[in-house]
Formats: sequence, structure tokens, C-alpha cells
Amino acid sequence: MKTTLVLVALLATAFSAHADSGRAMPAQVPKAYTQECAACHLAYPPGMLPAASWRRVMTGLENHYGTDASLDPAVVTQLASWLQTHAGTYKRVSTEPPQDRITRSAWFERKHRKVYAAVWQLPSVKSAANCAACHGGADQGDFDDDRLRIPAGLSARQQAAWRD
Repeated sequence: MKTTLVLVALLATAFSAHADSGRAMPAQVPKAYTQECAACHLAYPPGMLPAASWRRVMTGLENHYGTDASLDPAVVTQLASWLQTHAGTYKRVSTEPPQDRITRSAWFERKHRKVYAAVWQLPSVKSAANCAACHGGADQGDFDDDRLRIPAGLSARQQAAWRD
């Protein structure tokens, strides 16, 4: 009986660690994160980048991908701490992506390799950083392939390829 309980506990731990892909939004999201970050783009789940990337992002807000996203120092400290705590630690984010861009990470490029380059330019999409254009639950960290939606503006050929 004791051996069975230990085995069940080990399996539960393994499955919960595997299920935590790092893409889900943590339960306690600071209000400043959704107010400040989501004002311009998706408030990305912090598990999508490793801690070193988040550290550089938060120390370079005065030139945040070409925009001044400076915040009050107290807010920066709060958000930087939260991002470090919830940063990705699993294999998918073990390598820091070029320019600390989620959309340049190896896993992102692999998952989106079949997306036509023209899709990123559609008015309904605008860029690869607009996850919500295809992932309706992106703001909650839901990027499940089974719930993808086809963005407006795709040709019939592109729609057929999308479904493959």
C-alpha cells in the first residue's frame, strides 16, 4: 500500500510538471502588469521567457523595442520580481531568444513554421506578436492548437492549408 501511494505521488508530480508548459498565466497577476503591459500588446505569460530575458526587458524599458515604456521605479521593481518568480524554467525556454523576443524563440518559430509570411501582415493580425489574432484565449495563456481560429483575410488556399 505504501509503495502504491509513493508511486501515485510520483506520477502526479510528473504529470503536473509536464502539464505546466509555462504558457499559462499565473493565478496572481499584478494589476500593473495587465494595465501597463497589455496597454500595448498581450500581457505575455511570464513562463514564455527565461529569467535573464525578463531581466533585460525590465532594465531596458526606456527603449522597449523602439518605444519608451518607462514606468515608475516601484512598479518596475514589483513587476521585475514577479516576472523573475514566474519566468520559464523548462526546456522550451532554456535558450534566450534573439533580442529577448518571444516571436524569435526557437519554439515559437517551430510552432509557427507553416504560417505564411503574409499572414503576419494581414490587418486582422498585424504582427507575430499579436497572439490573440489566432489564439482567442491568449490573454489567459491558452495557446491550444485545437482552439485556433482562422484570422480574417486569408485566401481560400491559405485557409485550406491552415486546416492541414
